[in-house]
Amino acid sequence: MYRASYPWNIRKMLSARPSVGMVLDLSEENYASLMRLAPALAEMSGKYQSNLARGMDLHLEALEQTPYTTLVHLTYYFSHVVGDYPDPDATLRVYHDSRQIDVMDLRQSSLPLHRWGGNPTLEQRWRINLFLSKWLHYCVAQGHGFDLKNHMVTGEMLLPEYS
Repeated sequence: MYRASYPWNIRKMLSARPSVGMVLDLSEENYASLMRLAPALAEMSGKYQSNLARGMDLHLEALEQTPYTTLVHLTYYFSHVVGDYPDPDATLRVYHDSRQIDVMDLRQSSLPLHRWGGNPTLEQRWRINLFLSKWLHYCVAQGHGFDLKNHMVTGEMLLPEYS
């Protein structure tokens, strides 16, 4: 079983010939990292924001919930002359029953990940999941996290109700 863990030798990992097992292992690792960021993901709906004193705000939107999956949008928003620019910008299908993540769409400007269309090759899946793994680990290390209390409505944080 292949486990991608820090510290990474990124050149070695990018030049490796991935196997189906390696991609599935990385998908499981990505699930574990996302669950560290959002332990209640299966119960979340709508938009959430993780704010840190230092660093970018991380945005999560639970787009769809089914009994076994969650469709998630995860991004940073950079200010730009024409408006906010998402980067990285990922749409993820989270499989809670098998504890894996399938990257539905990933747009980012850091690594040369060529557009893969509707059916990525094994090597493309490897690179995509490798990028996601590195980003999720970074977000966890920075201290980001989402829970049901940091739900966003029209850009303002909701305060918990006390009774």
